[in-house]
Amino acid sequence: MDYSEFIGEVQHRIDEADMGAAVRNTRAVLTTLGERLQADEAKDLAGPLPREIGYYLRDAESGQRFDYQEFIARVAETAEVDEGEANVRTQAIVALVADVVPAGEVDDVADGLPADYEDLFEFVGAPDDQTPW
Repeated sequence: MDYSEFIGEVQHRIDEADMGAAVRNTRAVLTTLGERLQADEAKDLAGPLPREIGYYLRDAESGQRFDYQEFIARVAETAEVDEGEANVRTQAIVALVADVVPAGEVDDVADGLPADYEDLFEFVGAPDDQTPW
């Protein structure tokens, strides 16, 4: 999957006609995830993604500690959406990342995060008829 395909799929999953908004949401989610992960975890997750997308994970100030509510608040602020919408968009983008990277990478991320991050992975591996997109 290349950059355009990835952003196009983000647009589809978050129901966003504006490509710029899809990029902004992708950046918000992956930069915030990169901030929460350790640098090596972020780099591993970024590896299989299109270079321009993986950059958001790799360039983040890694190793920060914050709970899932703060995660969503950060995404909402950067993506310029409310927290409810930020949660849904975050779940959609993380599910797309999970579709692109090897399963073990996403499992490692999930295992390394506290239990309150469980919602982040709600749609990972879900059949299409059980997702909002």
